[in-house]
Amino acid sequence: MARDDLIQATGSVDKILGGGRYQITLENEQKVTAQLSGRMRRFRIRVIPGDRVTVGLSPYDPTHGFITFRLKEGQSAPGQ
Repeated sequence: MARDDLIQATGSVDKILGGGRYQITLENEQKVTAQLSGRMRRFRIRVIPGDRVTVGLSPYDPTHGFITFRLKEGQSAPGQ
């Protein structure tokens, strides 16, 4: 699936699950499971519980997605 096809949402990391997966609570209180995108793994960007992240959700299964960006303190999501 192309990166442009994903639904962008912002949330915070709750837990680190096994196998490189993370449990994330979105701003609308929905819980999703996401994994790091390939670019974030390539550049070794670390994500810990409490971090605010941008998640790309699949339009076919909105309970799974990819973490595409880690937000810094006081930063808004890119493109907003």
